[in-house]
Parts: sequence; structure tokens; C-alpha cells
Amino acid sequence: MPHPIWPFFDLRVVTPRLELLPIDDEVGVALAQLAAKGIHDPGFMPFAFEWTDVPSPQLERNTLQFYWRTRAAITPAEWTVDMAVRADGRIVGTTGMIARSFATLRTFETGSWLGQEFQGGGLGKEMRVAMLHLGFLGFGGRTATTAAFDDNGPSLGVTRSLGYEPNGTASKVRRGEAATSLLFTMSREHFDTHLRRDDIELHGVEACLPVLGL
Repeated sequence: MPHPIWPFFDLRVVTPRLELLPIDDEVGVALAQLAAKGIHDPGFMPFAFEWTDVPSPQLERNTLQFYWRTRAAITPAEWTVDMAVRADGRIVGTTGMIARSFATLRTFETGSWLGQEFQGGGLGKEMRVAMLHLGFLGFGGRTATTAAFDDNGPSLGVTRSLGYEPNGTASKVRRGEAATSLLFTMSREHFDTHLRRDDIELHGVEACLPVLGL
């Protein structure tokens, strides 16, 4: 049955390799449990917010609360749309986009993570492309941005392989020390020319647009 009150529960992106699906409570628990198994080596921190530096079960609780908060805070002025990633019937990670004044600026930022056991097989690139299809074709974006610390090789590898343009740096505090984040941008023209595919399906987009002010 459709969800007329909260249409994001019907939002999906389907590719030949994976599916992006909404994070309801059941999927949120699966993601929290996956995060607790490990996303990165303990000696390395890929996230600007060090949310994985928390012991279980607080990490799982914090993860669930994060998804509840972002879902509840969606407004036309500012929103985060997070989606789980399912491949071969298993929840393997999550990807999302953040936007402010999107109806005017048409700019969105993407972010994601995969459970360690699912890394290195190309899913990171496929889920990024899937999210770009949603942001550009589904929501009508004109510019996509992303960022990663300068020592996060896997994330930077995906970004560069997709043809993002470098867009400067930002100084961050990571685990109490200074760190450099590399910034990137991608135009709609680049997406349409190099990344747009006809084997990626968007479902349930239209009903979500009014909630986003579109």
C-alpha cells in the first residue's frame, strides 16, 4: 500500500546490482547492527563526525536516533534523505543526500558508508551513481558535491573515477587533531554526458517532491 502521509517510505532506486530503499525502523535496526560490526579500521576515522568512536550498544542506539532525527527534520528549507543499500538480499550500507534551500540552489551533497565485509567490490561506486540519479533526475538538481579526508583512499577513488571536479579544501578537527578534507563538485551536464544510465529505475519520487518544496 502507498504511504500518502510519508511518501518517502515508497521511495526506491533500483540498479542491476543493488537497491536504495527507505530506512524504516526494521531497516534502521539492520543498519545499526551492521555499523556495530565495523565500518573502518579502529585506527582510521573517515567521518567528519566521529560517530563510530562509541561502544556497543550505544553506537546502535545513536545510529537509530540519527535516522529518526533526520527523517523528522525534513523541511523544504533543509533536508537530509537517507536510504539503505540492499544487495543480494542483504543490507550492506547506506547513502544519503543533504540540501539547503534546494528549490533555489539545486545543489545537494552526498555521503555514504558500507559495512567492512561489503567493501572493495564496487558497491560504493554503484550506490553513488544511484544516488546521483535520484538527485539529478528525480529531484532536479543542478550540482552535486561531496567531500572526503585526504587520506580516505577508497572514497576519493570513487569520487575521482566518476569525474568530479576538485573544489578546494576544508580544515577539520578529527579525533582532536587537524585534518584536511578535499571538496569536489559535479555539474548536471557532466552527469548527463558521462554517468546517466537507462538501467537505473526511480520509484516513488513524484509524491516526495512537495515535502521537499519542489
